[in-house]
Amino acid sequence: MTRFSGGAAAGMPSQRQLRVGELVRHALADVLTRASVRDQDLDGVLVTVAEVRLTPDLRHAVAFVSLMGNDDPKKIVEALNRNARFFRGQVAPALRQMRNIPDLQFRIDSRFDDDSRIDALLRSGPVARDLPDEPGPGEAD
Repeated sequence: MTRFSGGAAAGMPSQRQLRVGELVRHALADVLTRASVRDQDLDGVLVTVAEVRLTPDLRHAVAFVSLMGNDDPKKIVEALNRNARFFRGQVAPALRQMRNIPDLQFRIDSRFDDDSRIDALLRSGPVARDLPDEPGPGEAD
């Protein structure tokens, strides 16, 4: 009997990718809270690492970040990417069991914006008209 690795075969991340991604996320969050980066664009910016996705070979990582109270997220992401080598060096001790430390790339996490847009669409007139006013049997409020 053969074992089927449904995740990797279906284009989903493997257990190892998920585990290493979580290690990188924790290490990166720690570095962002305590390390002082010599970049004026990052001074006083609160960055939250929502998720880290790795390539199957674990050599490249994309960190999805959320920014609090900033008017220009594109400028902050550019600054994070400029300092990616510094962050990689700071994350390396937490990943000492790995043969290679992944290269880092930063992107804005747009999930919250997408959620708000979908919620607004669901509440719009044409869609709200088609939704029942009261929950049906077995449906929660």
